[in-house]
Amino acid sequence: MNCCDLPLPEGCILRPAIANDLWSIRRLVFGAKLDPTQIRWQQFWVIECGVQVMACAQLRNFADAQELGSLVVSPEWRGRGLGKLLTKHLVFQATQPLYLECLGKGLVNFYRPLGFVTINFTELPRSLQNKFRLSQLGKLIIRLPVTFMHYPPST
Repeated sequence: MNCCDLPLPEGCILRPAIANDLWSIRRLVFGAKLDPTQIRWQQFWVIECGVQVMACAQLRNFADAQELGSLVVSPEWRGRGLGKLLTKHLVFQATQPLYLECLGKGLVNFYRPLGFVTINFTELPRSLQNKFRLSQLGKLIIRLPVTFMHYPPST
């Protein structure tokens, strides 16, 4: 199931989330101070190490695009490539154009080497412009450090 050339740490597996993962996903999302309102376990992939979910991310579906969101790695497991592996896996799983929203330069620096490119708000599909309109307003008015990114299709 691992699409990437990145190895998982020993004792870890990458798998689609199941209903029993919901509380683990919520714990990770809340801990990272991410938006908890759009958690749908059916859209998540998780990395389980031992018997605990240590990383998660989801592909949110829209009419004309998909959004990579809620990527979180448990603090004690950071620096082991789990976030990179999950990102590459979700890029592989995507069936529509793939976008994401970053708050802060650190995330841009994480996603850029994985193939994502910075785009302007006006380049987002309409469904994502509707979703990210408040972020764009914050960017323009209070200089919120928001960046929109797209994973360009292979040529």
